[in-house]
Amino acid sequence: MAEVKILIEGYATKENNGWLASSATVLINDSGLNILVDPGANKELLLKSLKKENLRLDDIDIIFLTHYHLDHILNIRLFPDKDVYDGNTINSDDKIIEYSGNIPDTNIQVIPTPGHANEHCSLLAKTEKGNVVVAGDVFWWEDGQEQKTNKESLMKHKDPYVKDKEALLESRKKLLETADYVIPGHGKMFRVEK
Repeated sequence: MAEVKILIEGYATKENNGWLASSATVLINDSGLNILVDPGANKELLLKSLKKENLRLDDIDIIFLTHYHLDHILNIRLFPDKDVYDGNTINSDDKIIEYSGNIPDTNIQVIPTPGHANEHCSLLAKTEKGNVVVAGDVFWWEDGQEQKTNKESLMKHKDPYVKDKEALLESRKKLLETADYVIPGHGKMFRVEK
């Protein structure tokens, strides 16, 4: 069974000329590996969160990116010697290795979830409390926005940055059928109503 811990709850505040935003950063321990999902953009907060867990940067085995938006990935700079995984490739310096299904050597399933971004994917970890999905920005809320988590509200929730609305709806449907709990890219973890 995997262990899933939210190190940083994602936030997104609209400002006059842009955003103050950093993604949810999640630590998954599976098969003896520490997998850091979406290291985010707030360096100080990430370092503080790892220290709280008694982890050093070198204790992270894998960096996994749900998609390539900067608020999710800027902190990869803290891990220059680590391989970076996305939905179907492992990037090790200039070497690119393709894979499919699970993150290699783990039980963590990679689920393609396009819509918010074409390359978007989510992770499914089987834990003692059920199926936990790290959903990236398949679901996300601005700070102060009401986070309605019934199925109808989740399917209708607007994403101002959606690349493909139909694909996003299919991705949301797929995750809601699979997950017991969802960790959104920005907002609080929620339990899926069955």
